[in-house]
Amino acid sequence: MHAELVRASWRHVDIKIVNGDRIHILQWRRNMLWDEVLLDGTRQSYSRGLWGREKVYGLVFGRQQDGTGGTQVMLMLDPAGGDYEKDGMSQRIRGVRLETSEGPLIAYGSLDP
Repeated sequence: MHAELVRASWRHVDIKIVNGDRIHILQWRRNMLWDEVLLDGTRQSYSRGLWGREKVYGLVFGRQQDGTGGTQVMLMLDPAGGDYEKDGMSQRIRGVRLETSEGPLIAYGSLDP
């Protein structure tokens, strides 16, 4: 499994995941009152509220129709904006991390070890 960060903005994160001969698109979207995680355009998880929304999501790629198999991944996000003192309040997400049990696929920003 291989992953590549395609876009990381303040309200959008797009990750391309290559699993064998299949390509998947994992998306995180921040809306006014909820955040959502989509896999190939289908909502997998969401979190609502004004503050204290989820920042860690567990997902399974390649699951069979009967619910068995697949690869488990964990998506972690640091959605805080940039540091105003340093960069004039950057419009990018502060950190993104996607990892499997074997190790990280993507580590960006504040969530990079």
